[in-house]
Amino acid sequence: MIEGFDIGAFVSATLAEDLGPGRDVTSEAVIPANARFDAVMDTRDAITVAGLEIAAAFFRRLDPNAAVVRLVADGERVPAGTEIMRVAGGARALLTAERSALNTVQHLSGIATLTARYVDQIAGTGAVLLDTRKTIPGLRLLEKYATRMGGAQNHRMGLWDAAMIKDNHVAVAGDVGEAVRRARAAGVAEIIVEVDRVEQIEPALAAGATRLLLDNMPPAVLRGAVTLVGGRVKTEASGGVTLETIRAIAETGVDYISVGRLTQSAPAADIGLDFALT
Repeated sequence: MIEGFDIGAFVSATLAEDLGPGRDVTSEAVIPANARFDAVMDTRDAITVAGLEIAAAFFRRLDPNAAVVRLVADGERVPAGTEIMRVAGGARALLTAERSALNTVQHLSGIATLTARYVDQIAGTGAVLLDTRKTIPGLRLLEKYATRMGGAQNHRMGLWDAAMIKDNHVAVAGDVGEAVRRARAAGVAEIIVEVDRVEQIEPALAAGATRLLLDNMPPAVLRGAVTLVGGRVKTEASGGVTLETIRAIAETGVDYISVGRLTQSAPAADIGLDFALT
């Protein structure tokens, strides 16, 4: 489902964190060993769904015979009150897995839902929404998967798949052009250069930048920067982008807009798991 992500290892580590020495003392004390549990997972918010396969993996890890039915697909937009999964099996096992499964779906659906709101704001402009590396350590692949479910594209996955020359790199290298030349000399194919002043654009392009990240520029300045670049490379706007400002930014003609808030600040979706009477 998620390239490079080990669902089994994630489930094991998450359950180990919750179970400690290996016991759910509440379920062991309260629930008879042979009790059954039929439940429905539903959303109290209108959301874009993400993470159901991982939730199912938690339930199946503790009860391999559990019947888990996903009622919607990841990436689907659903209204409040929608049932998104049904699960039936041993009560102790499913109640032990409940919080880990919900935490994952709530977090990832929250990211996907916020991402979809940003995507809607720039519809028709031609600009593409990107995520960033502002992710919780250890959860990057999951969180970037959630932004894709919301309609964004992934920026670089890490430090390895593209160079991004930022202000501190420039400060140490001496200037923008020198930093780019060093990256090219090292054989880096994709070189993204952050510029926060229009006068940095030409030196960056002359040295061989393959994309310009136009940082914290107001729309009027962005529009001029895009005109100056003239399509020679792709342009990306970044820095302090909100739902209220992204449309004006997109209308400047930039190719991409990267938003750290997608993974850094998305609220969890309100999703619950409740005992089903029928």
